[in-house]
Amino acid sequence: MKKANLAIIGGTGLYDIEGFKLVETIYPDTAWGKPSDEITICEWDGYRVAFLPRHGKGHSISPTNIPQKANMAALKMIGVEEIIAFSSVGSLKEEIAPGDFVLPSQVIDRTRHRDDTFYNEGIVVHVSFGDPFDASLAELLSGVIVKEGIKLHKNETLICMEGPSFSTRAESKLYRTWGAGIINMTVLPEAKLARELEMSYQMVCMSTDYDSWRESEEAVTADEIMKTVTKNTTGAKKIIQDSMPLFIARGEKPSAFKGSVKFGIMTASEKRPRDIRNKLNSLLPDYF
Repeated sequence: MKKANLAIIGGTGLYDIEGFKLVETIYPDTAWGKPSDEITICEWDGYRVAFLPRHGKGHSISPTNIPQKANMAALKMIGVEEIIAFSSVGSLKEEIAPGDFVLPSQVIDRTRHRDDTFYNEGIVVHVSFGDPFDASLAELLSGVIVKEGIKLHKNETLICMEGPSFSTRAESKLYRTWGAGIINMTVLPEAKLARELEMSYQMVCMSTDYDSWRESEEAVTADEIMKTVTKNTTGAKKIIQDSMPLFIARGEKPSAFKGSVKFGIMTASEKRPRDIRNKLNSLLPDYF
């Protein structure tokens, strides 16, 4: 059932959207279980937005255990075409200071324990992921962030580590030699699963610390991060509010990746297990 075209996924400290009219809260069942928490459907001048707290309200789910497949499936089932995901990140560059925002354009996967695809159970599908984020969403958000007076960095590479512990100094220095600018624990498989379901996705990263690469400082701690989270959360909420008139003006639009899965299906139709077809049919009925 179509409930919202746009979804906002909240990271640490971002669990509600101020200034919106509450329409309903839903907690849908999917073939991959329940999402992290209830999805809140809100309205801004008639434009509906779905909000999902990635770690659950109260931050009760670790990065590794986030039910990412259920999260993406639930958003797809309620008609979501575009996703804006907020996340706290560590900085791997001097110029990306705590409090700065980043719109990354690339990711490097350093996770190890996550179920990261819908297509590993009898049906093989290869989906393009060369450019993990949606350029049109990045452009829209870029203007809003700059207008708010928040220092913005673009076209950075985001490392996704397993967590929940932070990097060693050696790891942090290694990532810097790769040219990466920021690091977090949640962009994957979130972005990849969104692409597998043909949803547009852009992460807005909020720098909270310098990770562990600075020898002159103590290694990053959760206490240090939380001091910056409150400020970043205020900025994030303002960005959400200021972007709404732009989304309303452009109207609901289909994902830029609509139709991208169709020609990636490799398994012959007669070889596709019925139970797997039925699961995928709940999300992509045109193909399964």
